[in-house]
Amino acid sequence: MNFDDLNTLRPDLAFIAHWVGEGAHVLDVGCGDGAMLRYLESGKRCSGYGIEIADDKVLESTARGVNVIQHDMEKGLGLFGDNTFDTVLCLNSLQMMQHVEALLRDIVRVGSEAIVSFPNFAHWPHRLALLKGRMPMSRSLPYKWYDTPNVRYATIYDFQELAVSCGLEVLECVALADGEVIKFLPNLRGSLAVFRLRKKAAPAL
Repeated sequence: MNFDDLNTLRPDLAFIAHWVGEGAHVLDVGCGDGAMLRYLESGKRCSGYGIEIADDKVLESTARGVNVIQHDMEKGLGLFGDNTFDTVLCLNSLQMMQHVEALLRDIVRVGSEAIVSFPNFAHWPHRLALLKGRMPMSRSLPYKWYDTPNVRYATIYDFQELAVSCGLEVLECVALADGEVIKFLPNLRGSLAVFRLRKKAAPAL
């Protein structure tokens, strides 16, 4: 998998890949079909593991040659020690979790940095749908209300507030639409929020 392949398949992943350092040791939490980790291994000489619970996605990741562990993320990341990884990815998965705060704390525990993405519920088509009295459906929220795997909905501002309350430092935050960075009114015009995070350094004594 080269960069053009990844960009064609998932422009959002292609953008996020630039935030992962060359040769980094990576954990991809909710790795899906393994495309991101496969690119990082082949294109940026990274190493690491994917975590996925769905049988079909585990098989797809394995077929791509990705080291994948079948594991329920709701049970935490206790199988890894503190700062085991340079970067932990949680891309378009956190909103599917019941215990978001606990998992977020665990993600930054096992990694020096974390990259988290999720659908931005404040995107203008979502607001318009709610004004019409309907639950939103869009490219970033493609499910009907009764069959969606998403159990949490957040805006960019909501997640930023959560990150600060968890004692995390927001290194970068962008809103994307079709893989492009939205700089003007990002919370209104961006369909996907992407955060790069790390634990705040302990104050000097």
